[in-house]
Amino acid sequence: MRIGLLGTGPWADMAHAPALAGHDDLDFAGVWGRRPDAAEELAQRHGTRAYADLDALLADVEAVAVALPPAVQAGLAVRAARAGCHLLLDKPLASTVAQGRAVVEAVRTADVASVVFFTTRFQPETEAWITEQSSREDWFTARAQWLGAVFGGEDSPFADSPWRREKGALWDVGPHALSVLLPVLGDARRVAAAAPGPGDTVHLVLDHTGGASSTLTLSLTAPPAAAGAAVELRGRAGVTLLPETTQGPVPALRRAADALLAAAGGGRPHPCDAAFGLRVTEILAEAEGLLTGRE
Repeated sequence: MRIGLLGTGPWADMAHAPALAGHDDLDFAGVWGRRPDAAEELAQRHGTRAYADLDALLADVEAVAVALPPAVQAGLAVRAARAGCHLLLDKPLASTVAQGRAVVEAVRTADVASVVFFTTRFQPETEAWITEQSSREDWFTARAQWLGAVFGGEDSPFADSPWRREKGALWDVGPHALSVLLPVLGDARRVAAAAPGPGDTVHLVLDHTGGASSTLTLSLTAPPAAAGAAVELRGRAGVTLLPETTQGPVPALRRAADALLAAAGGGRPHPCDAAFGLRVTEILAEAEGLLTGRE
């Protein structure tokens, strides 16, 4: 499958481009970016072609991977789907529910495949754990902590990201936590509570359709020594913890590309498709409304 990359930032360079270039079943046909000079540089580093015209790239490929801010991604995903391209998207799917719905509608109308890259769902150890725990129906409660130090002192390439500065941990690492909790505990019937913490930290309480409740602590401003991710489930079988993973984002992205290839080839839609990405967006928007007093 011929695939193009939309985006030229740090995540495109360190994760998407090497994953696409190193995938045996993908032809990494080219890259487009909002800054043509950056597209040229990225294309040279990864042995592909830079496109100045987005429509020309869409006409030359069967799929696109997107590494752009969520509001930009949503609009370009609609455009790519209408051009008949399958979509390998990043999280969050969009920055508003309306944008997310537009992506899902475009995917449905164009009958293209979609996969949203929630990293934890495409790492072997954590994927297997999520599958195992989702087969049980007696969970009582869960606790998820996703604490990053992007704004907390580490030299992060994402520290100056405008959309992360605007949307904070809720929208950046919140999707990761939800991608683990929802398949295990069921959909969130409601966000029962939302409260701010230090910096961009937020605390959420979710009521799940499976009967369990969960608490989430999300931050990009944690001290480096306190950063990390953990998920704990408690139920009749006892206590279980999300295992640590030994793989970085590049192998996980290749597995996401495998999922897109399978879905595009006539297989069942992947659980992390655009519709799931929309549901995550709806929950984030509900939590944001509580935090800002809109609900």
